[in-house]
Amino acid sequence: MPSYQVRPAVLRDADAVAAIHAASSHAAYEGLVPDQHQSLPMEKRRAFWRDAIEYSEPQVHLAMDGDTAVGFVGFDRSRDPKSKNTTGEIWAIYVLPSHWNQGAGLALWDATREGLIEEGCTEVTLWIPLANNRALRFFELAGFKRETSTARTAVLGGVKLEEIRLKRKLD
Repeated sequence: MPSYQVRPAVLRDADAVAAIHAASSHAAYEGLVPDQHQSLPMEKRRAFWRDAIEYSEPQVHLAMDGDTAVGFVGFDRSRDPKSKNTTGEIWAIYVLPSHWNQGAGLALWDATREGLIEEGCTEVTLWIPLANNRALRFFELAGFKRETSTARTAVLGGVKLEEIRLKRKLD
């Protein structure tokens, strides 16, 4: 099993982040969201992640396998209305399918937890479509609990998906 190093992303990483986002989301939502609805233009993905990296909103970190980026996480304070200022949020976490179940997600989660604790956060949340069983299983194994009263409908590529917020204390 590879050992992954995690580092903050820099502007030149925007293309790699956009490519990981496209490949991983396509694999994660295959069969749930038709291909034609998943195709956010690559230039829009690059622009979003370039801005996120430049302005640290969210903070973006990469999981590296040697010199190759194989995953990323975006995290910051919670965007949810009425959340406490000590609540962090994982805005996005994606790993190339070729590196699923090999520890890259865990390395990203560990870096996220440390980063949020350094920022003074005491808990962390994230939103996951209920149909994304892989992500739900990963985060539940990491100690997150479903907040069943938060279920809502989100639109992903024109397709409605039910999603739920997960939460855990940071320690």
